Amino acid sequence: MKKGDMVLLKAPQIVIARKLRRGPVFAENESYLNPEIFTKQFYQPAVEILGPCLNGIIFEQEYHIKNDRFPPAKLAQDLDEFFSKIPKDTRYHIELRTEAYLADPVFEVLKKHGVGLVLSHWTWLPPLRKQFAKVKMEFFNSGKKMAIRLITPLRMSYEESYAKAFPFDKMIPGMLDPEMIEDTAKIVNEAIKDKVQVNLIINNRAGGNAPLIAQTIADRLHKQKQQRLL
Repeated sequence: MKKGDMVLLKAPQIVIARKLRRGPVFAENESYLNPEIFTKQFYQPAVEILGPCLNGIIFEQEYHIKNDRFPPAKLAQDLDEFFSKIPKDTRYHIELRTEAYLADPVFEVLKKHGVGLVLSHWTWLPPLRKQFAKVKMEFFNSGKKMAIRLITPLRMSYEESYAKAFPFDKMIPGMLDPEMIEDTAKIVNEAIKDKVQVNLIINNRAGGNAPLIAQTIADRLHKQKQQRLL
């Protein structure tokens, strides 16, 4: 890697997942939000190896079905304790794939520790604009960065989106959500106003081909800029 190259890393699932797959079943994860495991087995080696190229660390929490959820206040308490014990860093972001957890008690903890909320266009989450409205259009990351992930169309499973998009060499008619493009462009523009750097992570399954999706977003941003100049 050269100077100026940047990497976003996912924290290991053993740190952020409440349950882990053990053969055919999911079992409780005894290492859930364990600050020592995160620090010694992941954070310290990552910082040592990547140095200034490490641009961000994303904690991706799995979706919790209704019977498996706990109150947002409980998640907020657990996250507060975890982020209080790991090394202070301005590069942390968390992706919560359970809409019920996108709530004020959790947001207050994220703001307290400067942890960014990843806005994610994913199967069981609301549209990006609604996620952004929930946080009152605020950016929590203390490093003035944010992450948007475009993963799958809304209400479409991993398996279905994979089957539709494969072999990922072209856009799939009817798969790309125009609102996803519009919402992404608007959020990017709001971030620019606040001098926040946006890390946009695009999956082929969001429409068929990630580079072409990126080009579509770039074209939309260019058109918005031209409209503002008129």
